[in-house]
Amino acid sequence: MIHHNEGTFEGFGKLNLYYQSWCPEDKIRAILVIVHGLGGHSDRYGNIIQHLIPQKYAVYGLELRGHGRSPGQRGYINTWTEYREDLRAFLQLIQTQQPGCPIFLLGHSLGAVIVLDYGLRYVQQTPRLQGVITLAPTLGEVGVPPIRILIGKLLSRVWPRFSLNTGIDLTNASRDEKVLAAYTQDTLRHTRATARLATEFFATVAWINTHVTDWQLPLLILHGGADRVALPEGSDIFYQQLTYPDKLRIDYPEAYHEIQSDLNYQQVLADLEDWLEKHLSPQTIPLVQDSSTYREQGTL
Repeated sequence: MIHHNEGTFEGFGKLNLYYQSWCPEDKIRAILVIVHGLGGHSDRYGNIIQHLIPQKYAVYGLELRGHGRSPGQRGYINTWTEYREDLRAFLQLIQTQQPGCPIFLLGHSLGAVIVLDYGLRYVQQTPRLQGVITLAPTLGEVGVPPIRILIGKLLSRVWPRFSLNTGIDLTNASRDEKVLAAYTQDTLRHTRATARLATEFFATVAWINTHVTDWQLPLLILHGGADRVALPEGSDIFYQQLTYPDKLRIDYPEAYHEIQSDLNYQQVLADLEDWLEKHLSPQTIPLVQDSSTYREQGTL
């Protein structure tokens, strides 16, 4: 039995943002908080939810401003502070609803940048945060046509709300044709980005990469080796520069951007669960990885 709830919470600037949660019938062992990617929403992580609920994890997902069922211009923020403070407010809500329960933070794509920025800035203010997971983090080159990036940078100051299609090819999301067909019918999904979001995003990525040695939380990075939306070299370079010992990066050579919904998703979920289980035990010894872990992944 899964207990599903939905509601709103007050984010930065008193904007009411949508969220939903899925909880097991029995006692909750830990909470996974999911932050989706650009154009996404909280419904797109069903495989993770179905896998973790039987293991007594609760899953919470918010919908970023300008996304899904949350208000705001599609793909627009004025400053990155809005994303950061929205996430902080969401975590405060969860800690009120589930007092004393350990929390893990998972970000996908753009959401990965949000959780990494949050972890670097607010680690001391979130004592129940046990670790961070990033799926396909956009920490290096991205699969957006350069001309669109240039337009965004040029217009950010004079026309920050200027919006255009990202130009990202949908077929780069997954190798599963059924997943792609579902995406085309998804009315909550959008493909818009604004000029201001572009400059705030690239500035935040640069800041994160500059402060990589300040990272102080257990970190798991899962990335598709064939990802053409968030090129995997970016997360590999970030991983190599991390000095915090409890770190692990797994590369799935043939996987695409939506690794939680790609052909190899079962292996991704098994790796995620294994890492979570290790970090729930108080006797866990920090994982020291000298280099990325690479798993040969054939077409399923």
